[in-house]
Amino acid sequence: PTSAQVSAVPQPGRFRYTLDNNVLTTEQRQFYEDNGYLLIKKLVSDEDIERFRKEFVRICKREVNPPGAMIMKDESLRSQYGQSEKVVNKVQDFQEDKELFRYCTLPEVLKYVECFTGPNIMAMHTMLINKLPDSDKQTFLHPMHQDLHYFPFRPAARIVCSWTAMERADQDNGCLVVQPGTHKQPLKPHGYPEWEGKTNKFFHGLLNEDEKLPKVHLVMEKGDTVFFHPLLIHGSGINRTSGFRKSISCHFASSECYYIDVKNTSQEHLEKELVEMVRKKYNATSVELRDIWNFRARLVQGERINL
Repeated sequence: PTSAQVSAVPQPGRFRYTLDNNVLTTEQRQFYEDNGYLLIKKLVSDEDIERFRKEFVRICKREVNPPGAMIMKDESLRSQYGQSEKVVNKVQDFQEDKELFRYCTLPEVLKYVECFTGPNIMAMHTMLINKLPDSDKQTFLHPMHQDLHYFPFRPAARIVCSWTAMERADQDNGCLVVQPGTHKQPLKPHGYPEWEGKTNKFFHGLLNEDEKLPKVHLVMEKGDTVFFHPLLIHGSGINRTSGFRKSISCHFASSECYYIDVKNTSQEHLEKELVEMVRKKYNATSVELRDIWNFRARLVQGERINL
């Protein structure tokens, strides 16, 4: 081969976390390889975001009730505001809501997702977060964590989160905070942080956070979208404004990923907590972690292989 052809071939081992594609520039690929995240400006249109916002309000008012969705509320505000978006801080597992699930099928989002997962893409975990104005109790502060802690499937490099700001997100209203490069670290033990006041259920955090690692606050405008690796350590701060900081996100995975047994691992206590909650909610006797994920997962592109 000529020297020109040789230089066009990716060096073996240079790109571990991205696949060869014609979407990302070499600089973007390298940034993700080094840092574990990539921010794309103005990826999702204002029109789409407005549609997602309207659907969220309908869910809050119980005008629609998507099957399987978990609607997380601050019960202390219920008496003051009743059924409204001023009470709901998260809609999780919206895969059965046709309008919100459109987010997971947007061609402009999938175009980037494919660079990390390959062509067979599953939507595994969906969330619309409505970060409420917070008190000093830090109720809606999400401690630093790695998303892979929640996932019983591998390999991690074929999983990516797409997180879109539905309005400006900055340090005042609790934007995402990331620790660049931590996606190269292993999965660490997680649990409930020992904070004053209550913490939300499943808001697990790192048990031993390295305070010396540099943190980057991701200031994002409406429609900006960040793609990040499931081992990247990240969290979000307190919303100190009177507004509601909304974002919509999906964890995508290659359908060629496979389930693992989390027994005798740091994820085992999460499995117990999740299975117990599902058993209570649906009055089910035998539920496996894999069953829960099979229910959540939906194919969005290509063919369904393992997941």
